[in-house]
Amino acid sequence: MGGWSRGAVLELYRALLRAGRHLQYTDRNYYRRAVAREFRRCQDLTALQDKEDALKRGQFFLNSRLGGLSLVLDQFQRKMAGVNGDRKGKRDDNGMGTAIDFVLSNAKLVLGVGGAAMLGIATLAVKRMYDRTVSAPTSPTHKMEPGGKRSWEEPNWLGSSPRLLNHDMKSTVSRSLQTLPTSSNAFEPDRGRRVPRRGAGAGPGDLHRARLRLSLQERLWSFYRQRVLIPAEEQAAARRAALDICAELRTFLRAKLPDMPLREMYLSGSLYDDLQVVTADHAQLIVPLVLEKNLWSPVPGEDTIMNVPGFWLVRRENLEYFPRGSSYWDRCLVGGYLSPRSVLEVFRKLVAGSINWPAIGSVLDYVIRPAVPAESLALEVQYERERRLVVDVLPLLALDDGLSLAARPHRRAERHENLWRQSFRAAETARLRALDQEDGGCRCQCLKVLKAVCKLTPALSRLGAGQLTSALLPLAEGPGDWGQGALAERFLELLRALVGHLEAGRLPCALCPRVDLFCELTPQEVDELGYTLYCALSDPEGLLRTA
Repeated sequence: MGGWSRGAVLELYRALLRAGRHLQYTDRNYYRRAVAREFRRCQDLTALQDKEDALKRGQFFLNSRLGGLSLVLDQFQRKMAGVNGDRKGKRDDNGMGTAIDFVLSNAKLVLGVGGAAMLGIATLAVKRMYDRTVSAPTSPTHKMEPGGKRSWEEPNWLGSSPRLLNHDMKSTVSRSLQTLPTSSNAFEPDRGRRVPRRGAGAGPGDLHRARLRLSLQERLWSFYRQRVLIPAEEQAAARRAALDICAELRTFLRAKLPDMPLREMYLSGSLYDDLQVVTADHAQLIVPLVLEKNLWSPVPGEDTIMNVPGFWLVRRENLEYFPRGSSYWDRCLVGGYLSPRSVLEVFRKLVAGSINWPAIGSVLDYVIRPAVPAESLALEVQYERERRLVVDVLPLLALDDGLSLAARPHRRAERHENLWRQSFRAAETARLRALDQEDGGCRCQCLKVLKAVCKLTPALSRLGAGQLTSALLPLAEGPGDWGQGALAERFLELLRALVGHLEAGRLPCALCPRVDLFCELTPQEVDELGYTLYCALSDPEGLLRTA
């Protein structure tokens, strides 16, 4: 058994979740919440010895078949198979009490006293049902005790695990068991749960779940109004600042490089789609490049030795007839392909090195400076005392067949230097807004809430808008109710979908399923994202409070 390490903890967490899938007679959601809660509690440990002890407890719990819970279930099935046999009212607890003691002892070891108490209540309740089922008298003349009760109705096994259940816990178990049926007829297989009649009052469990949904619904809408929405005045001011930057850059490029083949520049991004959240702090300045049709051809990434769907190579053609220099963009060739990094470098020299942004900022009453360091070309603009805007200058290839390729290199640029990223943002956003316009749904609100949560939660910052939109679109096109009153249910459904994709390690693009939107994430980042979102499923309101 190795010592404590981050990899060992993540591997144990994944193994416990996988082992919980095989539980048939235990609430799997409770099991997953208990595991996540224990891991979250152990995050605060600082001493190495405490961390190693916690890791050993978890490994022991896993190696003992989830604390013996699988063993108890096997025995329970074997015993229930003999209910209709020749037992004739005999009491036989061969190993059942020992197995339950084993479960509770290991629960205390792994989950602590509080977790052991909850698991003890559930386990003892199941055993009481079992005892009453197999021990019911077969004769109506069964002997009565002086107290007026039949001896088989008395829970004489209440103290089967005295090492764990103290006096207070025993009284709690006794009170919880009073709600169980006392007649063996209630456990007959032909007496299923009755469907409530129309107009009948809802049970306490239904009312409790309804209150929880209502509470989450209220918190989501409150979070949406207070944290997600951006005031219209702030959005308008940010758009004016972005428009001023666009006008200055357009004027400079036309004057400095009139022969550069460009289409008309335009502003884009979530700021112009009403999908920006928290603050109006980001905009995209799209610079469309013009390529000669007979000199350049796109090559899908999956058709190359790199096999990267969603990325494309732009190959130089007809070099024997049109040598290098025939196209303006031949200066950006790398190995016979148009390199997005070289294109970005050309614009970086122009935007960051040739334009006098301090002078332009003094005229516009802005503070403008190139973003340093930056993976892509960007400008930081302070247009008011407390308001800042980042403008990404993004070269784009808009080909005739509707293909849009952005000069945003692959994250592993050293291996995929010449790859252009295919952009699905405009098509996905248009589809999402069209669905909301058809039925007045809350799809965009749900997306904005989760975008705000990811933006405000550092552990989720790796999840981008494109990934969230692709996870939402299949649900948005499904048969579920997307009315304004169903925001809480759809939000939880989206969280579950993301957890499923992270568990599988793959998120297919909604418009092109062969594209994996998780291909640039490392396994460690996928595990951390999955763990954070999995914990949020058990306490979604806590996720909103953290954000």
